[in-house]
Amino acid sequence: MWRMAAVLVALVWLASPVVGALGGTPTGSVQVRVDRDDTKGQLRVVIGGKEAFSFHYGADLDLPYIVPRSPSGKAMTVVRANPYPHHRSIWFADTVQLAGQRRVSFYNALYSRVDKNDKTSPFRDRIRLVSMDPPHIEGRQATVNARLLWEMDRKTPVLDEARRLRVVALGAGEYLLDLVFKVTASYGDVTFTSDTVHYAWPYVRMAPAFSVDKGGTMTNSEGGVNQKGTCNKEARWVDYANSVEGTTEGLAVLVHPASGPPPKWLTRDYGTFGPRRERARSGTKFTLARGESLTQRVAILVHSGDVKAGRVEQRYRQYAQSGL
Repeated sequence: MWRMAAVLVALVWLASPVVGALGGTPTGSVQVRVDRDDTKGQLRVVIGGKEAFSFHYGADLDLPYIVPRSPSGKAMTVVRANPYPHHRSIWFADTVQLAGQRRVSFYNALYSRVDKNDKTSPFRDRIRLVSMDPPHIEGRQATVNARLLWEMDRKTPVLDEARRLRVVALGAGEYLLDLVFKVTASYGDVTFTSDTVHYAWPYVRMAPAFSVDKGGTMTNSEGGVNQKGTCNKEARWVDYANSVEGTTEGLAVLVHPASGPPPKWLTRDYGTFGPRRERARSGTKFTLARGESLTQRVAILVHSGDVKAGRVEQRYRQYAQSGL
């Protein structure tokens, strides 16, 4: 396990410009840096001297989450939303039941404090970091592998999770964060009980300034627009973009074909969106037998411009063909 009290810094320099089919504009040398600070419970990925995103995993959290920044440095998501404070920027959770145990919603773990009247009281149910490998940095990419535990009643393990975070610098502040979530029923049969409405794998909660309610546009790969044209519709990707303080930028979620056929999506004009599970396990109860695993692979594409200027469809095709 990678441990330290101070910040670990890993550096790599890309000597040639990031251009061409990958998107972006010539940037000269691109520096990718990975900083980990266990005291803060935070891992930061810095590209070209600017923070691209941070991964938060502190022991005092209900679950880990990711916070992306736009190419111009703006906060694109919100960590504590109103009226849904359990929303966590970019997060992965579900409602499950381990055989012989009670049903537990890790999605709502924020409300599981041992003492509900004490905001410093520990969480009874949580998803916690178990270990994280040192970053592997090669060329314009950096990869971090983490192991997490979905745990109830502060002592009963429910699911093991292996999570991979791979970031690719695209130039001009743009980047792609390739995420793999793999949950394994290591401790007994686990039934997933989330309904047809309240789940996504993973969720994203955009900052209000980027939302459709504030003039933004949500677009999917099939041409659907905003919640009416995208919610519970099948799509390969969904993009959320807006002009904030005179700069147009966006964030798209791309579902890799390895996760199965294009899934249905949860989308909301106020800012929440994300892909459902594979079709056969979407919106219905199912059980992972002991030892079985389930994997979801998606990418977070952070881009300049709107869905067209950001070349979301082109970049999806490259991602799907392992070109990104």
